[in-house]
Amino acid sequence: MSSNLNTTAGAPAWQPASGTREDDALYQNDRVVGRALAARVDPEAREIRFGEIYRSDELLLPDDCEFRNYRILIQHVGFASKEERGAAHKGRVLREAVAEILGFREQ
Repeated sequence: MSSNLNTTAGAPAWQPASGTREDDALYQNDRVVGRALAARVDPEAREIRFGEIYRSDELLLPDDCEFRNYRILIQHVGFASKEERGAAHKGRVLREAVAEILGFREQ
């Protein structure tokens, strides 16, 4: 069973997490370090496939991160680019990213 997530870029990306977590945000050290579009969770394969991760300049790819209730490690990025200043999505954009589910985050 998989779930889909399609959201728009309405909220500021670089805000600290305060209690509740945002459904489209990736976190490292309790900070939002990226936003996800078209995330598909596949618990049987222990992976999450992202159509796009944007505003990800501060996301450290070698380190694990948190998405929803999962601790994940991004294993593969199909394509990475830096969007232009006037574009709707600012910052580094990672497309067709695949993350391994390491476990569940502590709450």
